[in-house]
Amino acid sequence: MARKILLVEDDAFVRDIYMRELTKGGFEIDAAEDGLEGIEKAKETKYDLILLDIMLPKKTGIDVLKDIRVNTSASKGTSVYLLTNLGQGSVIRQAVEIGAQGYLLKARVLPSQVLQAVNDFFEKGPMKMDLKEFGLE
Repeated sequence: MARKILLVEDDAFVRDIYMRELTKGGFEIDAAEDGLEGIEKAKETKYDLILLDIMLPKKTGIDVLKDIRVNTSASKGTSVYLLTNLGQGSVIRQAVEIGAQGYLLKARVLPSQVLQAVNDFFEKGPMKMDLKEFGLE
């Protein structure tokens, strides 16, 4: 049975690229195009991993993460990797404190590298995060 991933990404082009790559990798992908839709899907379905953009319409990625972590969410304990860009160190720190297990810098990764990070997550567990990159420790 394929592992199920929720991809919360508002940019349709980026979302489609990630979805294609992850589907080719053998994963079952659900997608949400804004924060509210991401919250609803996470409440209804238990996912194996959530890939979460930070900058989203309707609800930010931080708001989505907070909502996912409440008792009423089917995905309460699901690992979350942030999809973010540089210059958001304080936001990443906040997300890690709430319970994010990893982050991928969209400006630095190819879709194939996103797939590799997801495969690594399922094979080796959550990534080792180097928050020094953002001036955080």
